[in-house]
Order: sequence, then C-alpha cells, then structure tokens
Amino acid sequence: MAGGRRPAGLALGWGCCLLLCCAAASKLEISMPAELEVEFGGTARIECNFHIPENASYSYIDWFYVDRGDKQVRLYHITASEVVEDSTDYKNRVSLGQDKALSISPVTVQDARTFVCQVAAGSYGVGESSTELRVYKVPQTPEIVPNSAGIPVSSAEISEIARCESKNGFPLPNITWHKNGEELHAEENQVQIQMTVTRESSGLYTVSSKLLAFVTREDRLSRYHCTVHYLVRGQSHTLKSKEVKVDIFYPVETLKLQVVPSSALVKEGDNVTLVCEADGNPQPIFSFFKKNLDEWQELTDSDGGILNLRDVNKSSSGRYMCQSLDLEADMSQKQDTVDLVVNYIEGVHVKMEPSSTVREGESVKLICGAQSPVDLQYQWRDEKGKEVGVGSQLTLRNLTFETSNTVSCKVMAPSVPGLEQSKKVSVAVEGKPRIVAISSPLYVRQDEIVNLTCKAIAFPRPNFQWSINGTTHEYTDKQHIASNLTVRVSHDLLQAGAMCRVSNSLGVSEKHIQLVDQKSTAESQGVIIVAIIVAILVVAVLGAVIYFLHKKGKIPCGRAGKQDITKPEARKDKIVVEVKSDKLSEEAGLLQGANGEKRAAADQSEKYIDLRN
Repeated sequence: MAGGRRPAGLALGWGCCLLLCCAAASKLEISMPAELEVEFGGTARIECNFHIPENASYSYIDWFYVDRGDKQVRLYHITASEVVEDSTDYKNRVSLGQDKALSISPVTVQDARTFVCQVAAGSYGVGESSTELRVYKVPQTPEIVPNSAGIPVSSAEISEIARCESKNGFPLPNITWHKNGEELHAEENQVQIQMTVTRESSGLYTVSSKLLAFVTREDRLSRYHCTVHYLVRGQSHTLKSKEVKVDIFYPVETLKLQVVPSSALVKEGDNVTLVCEADGNPQPIFSFFKKNLDEWQELTDSDGGILNLRDVNKSSSGRYMCQSLDLEADMSQKQDTVDLVVNYIEGVHVKMEPSSTVREGESVKLICGAQSPVDLQYQWRDEKGKEVGVGSQLTLRNLTFETSNTVSCKVMAPSVPGLEQSKKVSVAVEGKPRIVAISSPLYVRQDEIVNLTCKAIAFPRPNFQWSINGTTHEYTDKQHIASNLTVRVSHDLLQAGAMCRVSNSLGVSEKHIQLVDQKSTAESQGVIIVAIIVAILVVAVLGAVIYFLHKKGKIPCGRAGKQDITKPEARKDKIVVEVKSDKLSEEAGLLQGANGEKRAAADQSEKYIDLRN
C-alpha cells in the first residue's frame, strides 16, 4: 500500500458497500411490532413507523384488518388533505393518533387478528407491514363445590367428589385437580376428570370440571382443591380455589366409654357425664345400661352418646355399658364398659369420754369417726371457725361456763378434693350458779319505780329469788340468764337494799344490791360546791392584799423573783396559792428593788404564797 494506493480487491469491496447503502437509502421502509398483546376491555394502540428517502411525503396511508377468509378489509384511507373511515364492524371503536397510529377500544376477543399498515410514497412505491393483535382475559378464581350428600366407602360405583368452575377467561384456560396438595390424573377405574367448555356471548370461555373417584376411610381427612391455568404474554399463570373436605360415610371400628370428670375424683353430690364415642360416620345409635347384680338395666334418659348423672351418691357406683347400633353399615353392634366409683363420707359421729355430764373445771375427750372407701383426715374447730386441733381425738381441759364448749369435727378426704363433712357437738358443763353482774350501787329516789338487775351463769338453768316483792322478768343474754325486778323504792328498801339469790340443784349464790338516796347525795354535792366557791373568794382577797402591800413597798422581792413571807416550812396539808401573770412588761414595771432597779421580766414569772393559820 505504498504511495497510498489501495489494493484492487479492497477498492472493489468499498464500491459494493456504497452501492448497497445507496439502494437501502432509496427504498421505502415500514416497521411495526410483529405481535401486540392487550387485555380484554383495554385499549390497543398499533403504531406504523415508516421512512421515505430524501424526506419525501407519502401519497396515502391505509389501515386494514385481515378477516377469517384472509381478506384485507380497509379501516382508514389517509392522505395529506383528508382522512376517510370506512364503514366496518369497527365503527366507533377505532381512532387515529397524530402519528397515524391505530387505536382500538374497548378490545374484544374478536380483535385477535392481524392488522396491516400500507404506505404509498410516489416514485418510491408502495410498502406495507402488519401486527398480530393478541387478546387475553384473566379468568375468575375457580369455585369448588363438594359433594353435599356424602359418599359411603362401601359404594360399588365411582362417586362424584366435587365440581369446579372458572368463568370468563381468554384464551381457553385449563383446570387441574389436587388432593392433599398433589395433582390428580385420570386413572382407569379409580379417578375420572370430566371437562366442559362454554363459550360466552362475549367470546370469553367458562370452563367446568368434575372429579369422580372411589373413596376409602382415610379420605375423611383428605382436602381437595382445583386450579385454573391460563396464559398472559406467553407466561403461564394459575388461580387456586379454596380447599374442601368431603363427607365420607364409614362403619364403626372402635367404641369408647369414659367418665367426665375422671372416675377417680367423683364424690357424692357431683354431676357426672358418661360420654360414649364411636369412630364411625355418621354416628351410630347409642344405648346405655347399668349392671344390677347379674342383669343389665337400660337407662332411658341418655341424649345421643351422652348420659348425665346428677347429684350422684353411693348407690350410683357400679359398672356402666354403652352399646352402638350402626344403621349405615351392616347393622353391626359395638360396646364398651366403664366402672364408676363415687367416693363418699358417711356416718360422721363424735363420742365423748366421759359420757356423763361434765362439771366446771373438769376435762373431756372427744373422739370423731366416719366411714369412707378412702383415707380420711380430721380437723377440729371452735364456734368462730378457729382451728383448735387435728386428728380424730380432741381433749378439752378445765371447762367453764364461759369458754366455748361447742366444737365441730371436720372430716376430709385428701385424695378427693372437696369431699368433706362436719359434725357439731356441744359439751354441757354443769355447775352451781355464779352471779356475774348486778345493778349496785343504784342511785334512786324514794317512791320512784326502778329496775333491779341480777345476771348469772349456771347449768342446769338456775332459779332467781329476790328478798323483796315486785314484778320479775327473766331473759337470756348469750350464755347468761338475767332477772329484772321492778319495784317501788320505799324507806325500808333504801335502808336494807335488796338481795338476789340464784340457785340450782348444784348450789346457791347470792349478792346484795345497795340503793343510794339521790337527795342526800345532792345535798352533799351542794356543800362541796359552796366550800369551793368560798375558797376561791378567799384566795382572790389575799391576792388583792398582797398586790396592795407590794405597791406600797411593804414586801421587798429578791432577784430570784420569788419571796417567801412565811417563817417555818409549809406543811403539806396547807394551801399554797400560785399567782402567774401573762403580761411580762407589766410585771417589769411593778417589781422594783429598793434602789429603784427594775427586775428582769423572766425573774418575775412566778410568785408562791404559803398560807398558814
């Protein structure tokens, strides 16, 4: 390549290339998408892109669709001056864009065809291209309907399991069946799948499918569903139905009878339920029996497989049987038994040693007993519910009338919660009467009507006697017995008082009630009041005298602020008067020394005067 000359072969290649490029540049070119997929009811926009050499203008543009006979039917004729729409089935559903693109709305399944764009460009000739329009519609979620009548496992013919339907799909969808998540396929003499296709007026497809199969006892737990398969833009998609179960009929294989609650915990007074359960479907007819000696007695108050026993007692214990009769199968019978044990406590009693009557101050032993098929525990409580002992024996010591002599023996079965009984016992304590309260001294007035009260405790019940006559009334106050005597106060009664006498077979007690005349008492109180008033006046006078002497300077005071004006030490039986002042400033002005010096107010806060005869 010296001198810049190209080889002859290379020059030939470049020439050919330039020739081809010029040919291509001088040709009318039209480009359209080969396929366009649009959803049913949407809008399809088909573009027609073309290139004319030297930017020349087109003469016309025509849009066509290809009918089922492969014949082109014109939709539009477009020139530079006008647009002519032909009368076709697409009238009012097609339109042109600024770029001469063809739009179809709404799209139907009949639009799934080929559309052609033809362009004429004068000397450059006429060219055309096409687009195949595809339409799709996602079908509705499939609906599954199981066999509502039920299927017996003993059926000799293949049975319908369920039906499935999916509506309004395009193109034609497909349905598959699944059992417990695994797809089912048609199998001779075992599984059949029957498909039905319906073309709707809209052109959409509705597909239905029926599943038939033989069933076994295990299919009572099986779950079925169907799936619809459809295509969108070349991709496969699915919609799944809900899962359903089919009612399968099968005979009873096992029968079980049980007690609710557990028979080991049943006690007297409980409500017990006997539950009979069978594994057949439908449930068989149940009958209940109770064994009495060597015979079975039928119980007629059962409800299906349930027998309710209310407020059970000792006699409810025994063996019970449940029997089933299977009407759906071969009239076979099954049966099961259970033993019911009703725990109880009976014969609760308390024995007292000694068994004779107890005197005050003595002791007694209480022994509690009962019968039960389980181990028992004993607890003792007093009248207030306070625990006073455990075990079957309790000793009460030093008994009195006042102490609580009523106790309760509580019998419990620890192995059976809630099983318990109680027995109360009262220990009668005997003794002679003891007077615990009287209305003495009693302040009265002569000729006044008063109530005299005498309260005692005793067993056996005592009798009351009064030393004077009057109206008596007896009543009980808790453990005490009281007697009220209503009487008019006389001079003799004031002088002698009254005597209350209480007696029973074991002894006698008596007490005296003193009556005090309120008049004498009032006179004495008047004398005392007068004496107090006189004493207060004397003190006031003495205070005034002392103050006067102090003002005259007759009574000098020391710095200690206290002046004793008596000679010997005061006796304890004499009166000492204390005079205090709240006004310290006034004291400071009154208390002056001989030389006129003022005393401190704090030193004058108290003055004591010893008064002697």
